[in-house]
Amino acid sequence: MKCSQCGVCCKLFVINLNEKEYNSGKYKLVFDGFEFVSDFEEAELIGANLIMQKEDGETCIYLIEGKCSIHDDRPQACRDFFCDSKEEWCRGMIRKIERYKNLSDRT
Repeated sequence: MKCSQCGVCCKLFVINLNEKEYNSGKYKLVFDGFEFVSDFEEAELIGANLIMQKEDGETCIYLIEGKCSIHDDRPQACRDFFCDSKEEWCRGMIRKIERYKNLSDRT
């Protein structure tokens, strides 16, 4: 399955920032506004390094009109995933995207 830039991965998967991305302060995070996290290790442990979701609780905050609004500066996790990847760690994600698209096509 080749990437069709459909944005389904942005609806199905929550993005974990790496330490450099987290510390950059460039991204909106699930716990933005809370000052209780002391360092990246703690943030990673409690999920404070996750990119914020839209009000639907499922879609990345940066997906606007079906396109990534930060594509040129997207997190490494987004850069590493490709719909046509042969990497073992991508296979389960690709299957979820295929199921999602198949179910959407039926409705």
